[in-house]
Amino acid sequence: MFFSEARARSRTWEASPSEHRMWVEVFKTCDEDHKGYLSREDFKIAVVMLFGYKPSKIEVDSVMSSINPNTSGILLEGFLNIVRKKKEAQRYRNEARHIFTAFDTYYRGFLTLEDFKKAFRQVAPKLPERTVLEVFREVDRDSDGHISFRDFEYALNYGQKEA
Repeated sequence: MFFSEARARSRTWEASPSEHRMWVEVFKTCDEDHKGYLSREDFKIAVVMLFGYKPSKIEVDSVMSSINPNTSGILLEGFLNIVRKKKEAQRYRNEARHIFTAFDTYYRGFLTLEDFKKAFRQVAPKLPERTVLEVFREVDRDSDGHISFRDFEYALNYGQKEA
C-alpha cells in the first residue's frame, strides 16, 4: 500500500554520473599514497567528506569486516557500493521524514490518531476507519497515543520485511 510505494521508489535510485565521478574523486583524494584501497582511517575521512559526519567505531568495524580479507582495505568498487547504499538509505530516510512531516500538520513532532485518520482519508479514502485505528495501534509501538518519527520509520521498514 502507501508505505510500500514509498519504499519501492527509493530502490530505483541511481547515482548521477556527476555524483559517481565525485565519489571516485573522493576515493582518490583519500587514497593519498595511491595504494588502490582505503584504509580504516582513509574511509573515515571519505565519510566525513561525503556525508558530513565522522562514522562511529561500530560503523567502521562493520564496513571493514565486510571486505575481502585478502585486501588491506576497501577497494574502489566496494567503496562505491558502500556509498551508494548509504545514499539510498539517506534518500529513503529523507522521503520518510517528508511524508511524516506532511502528516504532522501541526508540526508537533508526532502524529495523533486524528492526524493519522486525516492522512489516510487523503491517501486511502475508502479504507474503513476501524482498519486505520488498527494500523495506528500497530504503529504506536509504545502505546502512548502518539506516533513518533521513529515509530513511523519502523513501520515503513517493517512493512517492507513483510512484503
